Amino acid sequence: MFFNRIGYLLRSGFSGIFSHGLMSFVTVTVVAACLIIMGSFALLVVNIDKLIDELEGSNDQMVAFVDETLMDDSARVLEEKLLQVPNVSSVSFITRDEAMEEFKKDFDTELFESLGSDALRHRYVIHLNDIGKMEETKELVESLDGIARVKAHLEYARGFISMRNIVSAVSFALTIILTIVSFFIMTNTIKLATYTRREEIAVMRMVGASNSFIRLPFVVEGLILGAAGGIIAFFAEWGIYSLLVNRVAAGSEGLQLITVIPFSDLISPVLFGFLGIGIAVGVFGGMSAIRSYLKV
Repeated sequence: MFFNRIGYLLRSGFSGIFSHGLMSFVTVTVVAACLIIMGSFALLVVNIDKLIDELEGSNDQMVAFVDETLMDDSARVLEEKLLQVPNVSSVSFITRDEAMEEFKKDFDTELFESLGSDALRHRYVIHLNDIGKMEETKELVESLDGIARVKAHLEYARGFISMRNIVSAVSFALTIILTIVSFFIMTNTIKLATYTRREEIAVMRMVGASNSFIRLPFVVEGLILGAAGGIIAFFAEWGIYSLLVNRVAAGSEGLQLITVIPFSDLISPVLFGFLGIGIAVGVFGGMSAIRSYLKV
């Protein structure tokens, strides 16, 4: 009995789709188009967020200069204290001689011929977990005995924090707006498709069909249309995204420096997201569209 009922609902759903081919095509097209717009924006935000993370990762360090009165062994002891500071992920000890060699690589060697390594300090390169807490971490490191001063690019940290906050706020607002607009367009398209069948619904009511008996085929139809729109949108998004990735890879040197997340890493969330939204809109649209025709 149960399987017979399921079979009837599926047959009714597919029958309604094919018997109103034009409206079904329009519905699937609108669902797919809205999902592509929403998905494209979501993928853009994900890539921007990753780019910000990479920029933060390359600017997540401070340099702590050791007190010049400390010898090598005493300076190395500070490593354990630095690792205990909150927000510090790792530290690297650089001796005076190593610092001098680095300066000679980066600048004109002749400038340092008259200077010995004693002119420099031992130092620690400190990497942070969260650059948003750089200023607080800098103050904690400077308070340690044996640390003379700390060099930190606080202006970079503040810039990245502001950039992330702006991107998060804009993406959240646009996502909400796009979601509302897309749901409105998709559900109204499904309602329009149902409107063309109002006489069919009236006949079913006249012969005594229950509300649930009338409603379920439309819900199944909306589910199928929504799922079809989600699948079409997924493959279309895949093609568009791959095309843009290839354009970036083949573009100018500046574009090639941009790291784009491979679509293979996004297949699962995009596929299930599109299917979930498409099915939800289809079911909701089918239920809300037929509601007015079921009133006594």
